[in-house]
Amino acid sequence: MLKEFKAFIMTGNVIELSVAVILGAALNGVVKGFTDKIMMPIIGYFTGGIDFADKKIVLTEAVLGADGAVVTPENAIMYGEWINTIINLIIVGFVLFLIIKAYNKSKKKEEAAPAPDPGPSEIDLLKEIRDSLKK
Repeated sequence: MLKEFKAFIMTGNVIELSVAVILGAALNGVVKGFTDKIMMPIIGYFTGGIDFADKKIVLTEAVLGADGAVVTPENAIMYGEWINTIINLIIVGFVLFLIIKAYNKSKKKEEAAPAPDPGPSEIDLLKEIRDSLKK
């Protein structure tokens, strides 16, 4: 059973999936930084300086004690963060679309190359042998 497990783990598919998961996790930080630090300020500029992350609907205000400490935290629907997540999804989807489109374009160019000449067929070779034996 241990040998079967080792064979399963060492197959190419499992290793490739592991690498993809690790790269995906690392890419998540890059995409989040790109969205939060580059795209959201641009979108905020065109929407009049709105920062979606701060948008919320407060259901109940926070209750503060006499010393200023929060006794009961605020209860709010954070729809602005959800909007940021939707924008992030659109950006990631668009970038993946561009990557796949470029990949497919390069793949078609490879397929368009003419196939190499297969050479003489078996019948042609047999005819040559027959002709050379006749001589």
